Amino acid sequence: MIDIPSTLIISFRALKVNKMRSVLTMLGVIIGVGAVIAMLAVGTGASRMLEQQLSSIGSNLLMVLPGSTTSGGIRMGGGSQSTLTLDDAEAIVRECPTVSDVAPILSGVAQVVYGNQNWSTSVAGTTPGMLTVRDWRLSAGRPFTDQDVKSAVKVALLGQTVVDNLFAGIDPIGKVIRIKKIPFTVIGVLETKGQSPTGQDQDDTIYVPVTAAQKKLFGTARPGMIRIIMVKAKGTEVLSLAETQIAGLLRQRHRIGRKEEDDFTVRNLTQMMQAAEQSTRVMTILLGAIASVSLLVGGIGIMNIMLVSVTERTREIGIRMAIGAKTRDIRLQFLIEALILSFTGGLIGIIAGITTSEILSALAGWTTIVSLSSVLLAFGFSGLVGIFFGFYPAYKASLLNPIDALRYE
Repeated sequence: MIDIPSTLIISFRALKVNKMRSVLTMLGVIIGVGAVIAMLAVGTGASRMLEQQLSSIGSNLLMVLPGSTTSGGIRMGGGSQSTLTLDDAEAIVRECPTVSDVAPILSGVAQVVYGNQNWSTSVAGTTPGMLTVRDWRLSAGRPFTDQDVKSAVKVALLGQTVVDNLFAGIDPIGKVIRIKKIPFTVIGVLETKGQSPTGQDQDDTIYVPVTAAQKKLFGTARPGMIRIIMVKAKGTEVLSLAETQIAGLLRQRHRIGRKEEDDFTVRNLTQMMQAAEQSTRVMTILLGAIASVSLLVGGIGIMNIMLVSVTERTREIGIRMAIGAKTRDIRLQFLIEALILSFTGGLIGIIAGITTSEILSALAGWTTIVSLSSVLLAFGFSGLVGIFFGFYPAYKASLLNPIDALRYE
């Protein structure tokens, strides 16, 4: 029967004899485990930040954009022709069963003034459905209503960035701002959304009734014209069907022939966001895989040192065999020594990885998240490295002939 406690004591004593060599052997594992944890923390942090940015845009989203024009055989780019109207938006929510809500948008950039403060920002004319489509709530005040849209009432919802730059601590509810010198009453403040995946400040915006934007701010080339229609589907599983239904309805409404090109474009924002999220996951896996190479290098270092140790301790192995040690005792001793090196290096590497991720977060401003799964993965991998690369030296030591080992100089 194998005496595990005695074998452990012998293994610790053997490693203690060459402290510096043991530390240098562990260094490869320490760097490997630390690198894996730090890289996975960076990748997980980037993925989490992207998820938050994507969720801030909204869920189950489709965007309908105006099409292009052709003049004298020259095809203009998308959006060069205003082909969408408020009636199109109302028809989509009314006649497409997979659509839960829509938000038509007529937007532009305008100078906004309150008292002696002014700020240039994006102003979007829309409907009450915008808050539902974008999953956006108010932190104060109330939203404008369908009646406000019908009557083209001059009311406004402000993003937090606009509030910070115009009001500086003053409650904006009920105050009158001037957009393009036209007075609008502030009735609500939007909750903070933060940056979009493209880096745009989503809080630097003002929402007004779309009819007020058409009549008072931006004007339209033809009645009811809008620039974009944002659509919220009833679920992720019906996004493709909703896209098909919207395209069919708009072709019918715009009287587009079978062989004619669409004068609009329907984009699936949710699929685009999922693709970006998948790319981030792949990046995280790639970073972890690259970092794990250093663990393999550390394992090779363990095997090299253990082979050297077998050679140096050949006489010791012969003496142990001569006094009754079995082949399995010798094999277990050297295997335990390899595991001690890998597990100790793994524990120190965990501390190094967590510390490195915190330093990266503080100095570089990156979002880093150390997950329990990444710690367990790195530590478990370090153990496997110890077993894998420690087995051959242990096996080689156990095959030594006691007589030849005792004669070894």
